[in-house]
Parts: sequence; C-alpha cells; structure tokens
Amino acid sequence: MLKDQVAIVTGASRGIGKEIARQLAKQGVKLSIMGSSEEVHRTKREIEAEGHSDIFSFRADVTKENEVDHVIEATKNAFGSLDILINNAGVVISKKIKDITVEEWRKTFEVNVQGVFLCTKAVVPIMKQQQSGTIITISSDVARYAIAEMGSLYTSTQYAVQGFIASIGQELKGDGIRVGTINPGLVNTNFGAIQGNEQGGEKKDWLKVEDIADAVIYMAGAPKHMLIDELYLHPLSQKYPRT
Repeated sequence: MLKDQVAIVTGASRGIGKEIARQLAKQGVKLSIMGSSEEVHRTKREIEAEGHSDIFSFRADVTKENEVDHVIEATKNAFGSLDILINNAGVVISKKIKDITVEEWRKTFEVNVQGVFLCTKAVVPIMKQQQSGTIITISSDVARYAIAEMGSLYTSTQYAVQGFIASIGQELKGDGIRVGTINPGLVNTNFGAIQGNEQGGEKKDWLKVEDIADAVIYMAGAPKHMLIDELYLHPLSQKYPRT
C-alpha cells in the first residue's frame, strides 16, 4: 500500500520518530528524515544497514522556515513527489507556572506549534498540485484534557496543534489531502518519562515506540477514500478521564 511513496519524518533522531522512519522504510517508503542534531545521520546509517537505500537525512531546525523549505525542496527534487509528512518533532518542559520563563514558553511553542505550521505549509503546494497527500502529526492525549504532571506549557502547545490541524484538515479536504493526529498516552521513552508514574504504573507496561509507528502505518495506509482524523492510544495501565 505504501511502497514507493515518499515521506518526510521530523524529529527522527531517536525515539518515536526514529521508529516511525524504520517502519516506513520496511514498507518500501522513500524517506527524508529530519533532526536537530547530528544523531539523525546515525539513524540514516542504521536504516541503510537494514537494507533500505532510498533515504536522506538532514540536520535541520523545524522552527526555521529556510531550513524546512530546503528539506522539502531537496526531497521533491530527489524523489519527484511528496506523499506523506509526519510532524513528530517536539519538546516538553513540565514546570509549574511560577517557574516557566518567557524564553521556555517561546521556545516550546516555536518547536511544537510553529514547527508543525512551517512543515505543513511547506508541503501543501506540492500535495495540492498532486491532488493527494497525507499529513500526520504526533501530538498527545493531553491535547484533549489537562493533567497537572505535564504542566500548562506543554499542554497549551498540544491544544494549539489540535486546533491548527483540525482547521487545516477542513481547508485541504477538497484538495485530496488527508490530515490527522495520533495522540499517544504514556510511551516508554525519555520524553514520556516526564509524566512519571502518576498516571500509569510501571514503565514496562507503557506503550512502545513500535505502537506509535504501527498507528502511523495504519493511518497513512488507509484507502484513499477514507480519512482517519484522530487516533488515541493508551496503555491499559494508564489512568485518564473519558470524555
């Protein structure tokens, strides 16, 4: 279903983004991966060692429009099309409001919200011309409810992402472009560990990065006539309000 499609994955240096890239590669997807550190090139080498040759890696900052545009243009020039964008890059600062600095507030919104905006904006002209494309954003279950452990800053960015994605989804539907979010609960990564055990017991029982990658494959591989707007994933051990 996904073989020979072209995808860009942001935040692919480690964790969820790295596993998404690995699983897309196994599906025969041609890839460009982005990361904020040199570690993204190691991810590329590891995926190549698994037998996948159609991959480029870019150390690029999703908050900088010129760097994002360069990755999009280079990918289109190399592969001739662009079918899938995975917005995965993100940061989390979990502090009480009295401890959050203006700089921390600005930087978190730049990465988590502006990064999604810039990457999405950059791929839309290509997908409109093709009259097809899938944009998937990895958000969080705190986009629909608030928990104290994650703090007001991170939670605010995820609410903003949901509003942006929902609006863009309506705007682009007539162009054959599918837009959706995957909203995980507790995931066994260093990123997820910030939530501690307040919500969900032992880390060994939390979601694995493979679970999120599987959800991406499912959403991206859905029949072209079908739109999956949102997926919510939780470990059975996690406590969360049902709304």
